[in-house]
Amino acid sequence: MTQAVVHPHAKVKRATKSSWVGLAVIVVLLLVAPAVPYLVDKGTQGSLVTLFSLIVMATMWNLLAGYGGMLSVGQQAYIGIGAYALVYIADTVGIDPFMAVPIAVVIAGLISFPISFLAFRLTGGYFAIGTWVIAVVVMEIVQQVPALGGGIGVTFNGFSDLTPGRRIAYVYWLSLVGVALAVAVTYWIMRSRLGLGFTAIRDDATAAASLGVRVTRSKRFVFVVAAMGCGLAGAMIAANTLRVQPDSIFSVNYAVFMIFIVVIGGIGTIEGPIVGAVVFFALQQWLSDLGAWYLVILGLLAIVITLFLPRGLWGLLSGNGRIRLFPVGYRLVPPVAILDVTHEPAPATSEG
Repeated sequence: MTQAVVHPHAKVKRATKSSWVGLAVIVVLLLVAPAVPYLVDKGTQGSLVTLFSLIVMATMWNLLAGYGGMLSVGQQAYIGIGAYALVYIADTVGIDPFMAVPIAVVIAGLISFPISFLAFRLTGGYFAIGTWVIAVVVMEIVQQVPALGGGIGVTFNGFSDLTPGRRIAYVYWLSLVGVALAVAVTYWIMRSRLGLGFTAIRDDATAAASLGVRVTRSKRFVFVVAAMGCGLAGAMIAANTLRVQPDSIFSVNYAVFMIFIVVIGGIGTIEGPIVGAVVFFALQQWLSDLGAWYLVILGLLAIVITLFLPRGLWGLLSGNGRIRLFPVGYRLVPPVAILDVTHEPAPATSEG
C-alpha cells in the first residue's frame, strides 16, 4: 500500500517568480539607460534628472515614514543642505563637482545627526511640525551666510569648463547612479535585520523595545540615511538647474511632493514611490499649463486614491502584493506531500 507522507518542514523564501522577472527588467534598464544621452536632446535629459530626483526624495521619505514610522514634513532641510554644500565645495573650495557630490551627501548626514536628538524629543504630529520648523530654521541660517549668497542664492559654476551637452550628459549619468544607489540601499536595509526592526517600530515601538529592538538607535539610523538621500537629491537638483535659491530649495513643496508621491504610489513598498514619482512627473508635464487647476486635480487624485486604493497604485498593479519586484519580507511555502514508494503488504485475512 502506498502512503502519502507530508514533509515536516515548510520552506521560507523571499524571491518570487515576479521578483526574478523584475530583476531581469531592471538589469536591462540599467544596461540601456546609460545610452539615453546619445538618443535624446538636452531638455529630455534634464527632465529625466528631475524624475530621478523625485524618485530619490520619495524613496527616502518612504524609508523614513513608510518603514520607520516617522512622518516628517521637513526633509527639504536636507535637500537644501545637499544643494548648497555641493555649490560651496565645488565653487569655493575648488573640488571637482562630481567628487563634491558624495561629500555633500555626507555633510547632510552629519548635520542631521545632532538634529535628530532635538527632533526625537517630539512624537506624532509634534514630530511632523517640529521637522518643518527645523527646516525653516536651517533656511534662515543659510540666508545669513554671505558666502552662500544670502537671501538671493548662488549660481553653480562648477561645470563652466564643460559644454552644455556634455554637462547635462554627465549630470544625467550622475543622477542615474544616484537613483539606483538610493533604491539599492533602501532594498538592502529592508532585507536586513534592521529592516525587520523598523517594521516592528512602525507598528508598535513599545512592543518592539520589549522584544529587544533598539528603537532610538534604529530610528536615528534611518533618519540619517533619509537625510543623506535627500541631500543627494538636492545635489542632483543643483547640478541640473545650476542655480540655488533658499526660498525654492528649502520650499515645503518638496515635502508635499514626497508625501503625495508615496501616498499615490503605495506607502511601505519600494515599488510604490517609483510608480508614484512616474505618475506625478507625468501629471506635472501634462497639467502644468492649467495653473491653479493643476493643484486641484492633484488634490482630487490624492483623495480618490486614499479612499479607494489605500495601498496606492502599486497595490492595484501588484494585485494587493501578489507581485513583488523587490521582495523584502518572507513568504511561507507550504510543505509538499511526498509519496512513499514503499509498498507494504496487505494485512493477512483468515479463511474459514
